[in-house]
Amino acid sequence: MSAGKAPTADRIADENEMMLRRQREFRLAAEYVASAFAEFEAVRKVVLFGSVARPLKKEIPRFKKYRRARQAILRECKDVDLAVWLSGLSLLQRLQRAKGRALNGLFEEREIGVVHHQVDVFLMEPASDRYLSRLCTFGECPKGKPECYVKDCGATSFLRQHGDFVFKREALSPAAS
Repeated sequence: MSAGKAPTADRIADENEMMLRRQREFRLAAEYVASAFAEFEAVRKVVLFGSVARPLKKEIPRFKKYRRARQAILRECKDVDLAVWLSGLSLLQRLQRAKGRALNGLFEEREIGVVHHQVDVFLMEPASDRYLSRLCTFGECPKGKPECYVKDCGATSFLRQHGDFVFKREALSPAAS
């Protein structure tokens, strides 16, 4: 598409189909990872939430050609959000490895590529539903990356802390998950 031209109806339809396909691929990735996590006794529950869990809505995207034309398309799914209720934190590295194996299996079996850092695992406490933090994506803890210097990051190996992040409980409401 040349500069300044509005997207055609066919191009918009193609973009929307691409967004729906990526959402389906991310949902399949969530199933693979959830199945891998289900093998651990400490995993009590896994819930998919966020944009992958809900019907996609139309919005003016960040893509310049659509933004300039004020043309809405289906929202882009950027990652998978899984909430995982755990009875203990001693298996975080094993969960991380299981996630990687599951995503490798998805690629080998279906040729669908979802990289490990595109699956965010939000860890929850079973008794209270309290958010603990996220499963780290690095292969060692601490890795020495800037992310590792957030207060309390790595105090429990592979339990990644995020500075000012506040988990919103409504993200797990039935309408959002």
